[in-house]
Amino acid sequence: MKKAEIGNIIEFRDGLQGIVEKVNENSVIVDVTYMANYRDFDLEQKTVVNHKNYKIIK
Repeated sequence: MKKAEIGNIIEFRDGLQGIVEKVNENSVIVDVTYMANYRDFDLEQKTVVNHKNYKIIK
C-alpha cells in the first residue's frame, strides 16, 4: 500500500475527503475543510486517519 504524502487528497470513512497536512508513522493528519460541505458532517477542521483507512484520490 502506498502512503499518502503532504498535499495529497485522500478519501476515507464513506466518502469524506481531505488534504494531507502531516504524515506520521501510522497515520496522516487531514484538513477536511477541502470539502465545501464539511460542516454538514459535524467534524473538526482536522482529523487523524490511519494509513489502512484511506485511498489516495490525487
